[in-house]
Amino acid sequence: MTEEITPFRPFETDLDQSAALTTLQAATNGADDGELFLERRRSEALVYTDQNLKTASYNASEGMGIRAVHGETAGYAHTTTLTEAALKRAAETARLAVGTGGGTLSPGPQPTNQRLYTDADPMGDAEFSVKIETLQEIDAYARELDPRVVQVSATLSASLQEVEILRPEGTSVRDVRPMSRLNVSVIVDDNGRRESGGAGGGGRYGLHALIQPEHWKPQVAEALRIALVNIAAEPAPAGVFDIALGSGWPGILLHEAVGHGLEGDFNRKETSAFAGLMGKRVASKGVTVLDDGTIPDRRGSISFDDEGTQSQKNVLIDDGILVGFMQDRQNARLMGVDPTGNGRRESYQHAPMPRMTNTYMLGGDAKREDIVADLKDGIYAVGFGGGQVDITNGKFVFSCTEAYRVKNGKIGAPVKGATLIGDGATALKNIRAIGNDMELDPGMGNCGKAGQWVPVGVGQPTLLIGGLTVGGSQV
Repeated sequence: MTEEITPFRPFETDLDQSAALTTLQAATNGADDGELFLERRRSEALVYTDQNLKTASYNASEGMGIRAVHGETAGYAHTTTLTEAALKRAAETARLAVGTGGGTLSPGPQPTNQRLYTDADPMGDAEFSVKIETLQEIDAYARELDPRVVQVSATLSASLQEVEILRPEGTSVRDVRPMSRLNVSVIVDDNGRRESGGAGGGGRYGLHALIQPEHWKPQVAEALRIALVNIAAEPAPAGVFDIALGSGWPGILLHEAVGHGLEGDFNRKETSAFAGLMGKRVASKGVTVLDDGTIPDRRGSISFDDEGTQSQKNVLIDDGILVGFMQDRQNARLMGVDPTGNGRRESYQHAPMPRMTNTYMLGGDAKREDIVADLKDGIYAVGFGGGQVDITNGKFVFSCTEAYRVKNGKIGAPVKGATLIGDGATALKNIRAIGNDMELDPGMGNCGKAGQWVPVGVGQPTLLIGGLTVGGSQV
């Protein structure tokens, strides 16, 4: 096992907490809100490709950021030096946003003992040699499964984020956030045609669970299955079709096309397609969408957010009616509502903003096979890659990594090169059937917003959506 590292305790080793609090209170005097965010992060990644260890990296960083919020303005400054002098310099910069003051400090978050994951170091779950041996075994196993496998790439990654948040009212909260992940991708060659497939996932736990053969062997088999599906794929059709979306990871479309539009800042500024629609029908009956940061061990879960607000299970759309937005403290205050535990940041170098955690749609009562059987002429999409979304109108373009042609309720040949084009608001209202097989993704989501990346989860049941445009090469 790796050497145990002393826990991150900045007010015991680097800063005097009472002096830091005095500096923070001076920076937020006359402000509406603010905090001191301190962080240490350590991460490692091992990449094994072409039967060789290509990368073995280890990174460590620590620092702090101080924020002062007045009205719609937020001042933020950060430093990698955990000293009183550095904190005072950063505080002077953050203080500029407050100006002459006049604000009233908002009540701080209620402290919580909620703990949704272990605080053990995920990088200490196995010796370095065991991790290398696991990657070698993954490579060998993939090649044993099918002689057409010509390339295997496997990545083991883990990180530990330790944070402490000091509030102007004097409260302090601390969280230790582990993360681990295994990714496998293969390339197969069948008479000169090459295609790829990938699988993987993880969550807020150690690497030990991921390096067990009973976990990684199914991941290798799944990556190979997808590659072989793509080998047999035909060019995707183009036109307007009804679409059946698979359960689990296809919820990434819901996350992008709908979830971002339900974040508080976009709605306060009225730049979201959902602005002004609170209490109104925005989706078909039966559609209920939640953002839930409280699911134990999930990739998007957080015991409390990066402002200190306890993570919550928030209903956003209830039976088709818009009932809530995801809020950080600043936007909640400006909109006259309560924070929802969605104030997140990438690191101490970034100010928090409303972000998703685990966003998913609840299941209905239809069976997957019945949903597909009702599809007379369309596409059954079960895997997605990259996509683009315009928050202001909800228009999206998503590429399918695994999809099939369906005619008269029968699943036919796989198709390659399919892209789904539409807008989130219309797609929600065109949901015609909701499966009883709601599933969360395997733990591989990352979400980007305003240059910041945070881990997230997605999920949904099988869905039937009418009238999406499919971009393909066959007309």
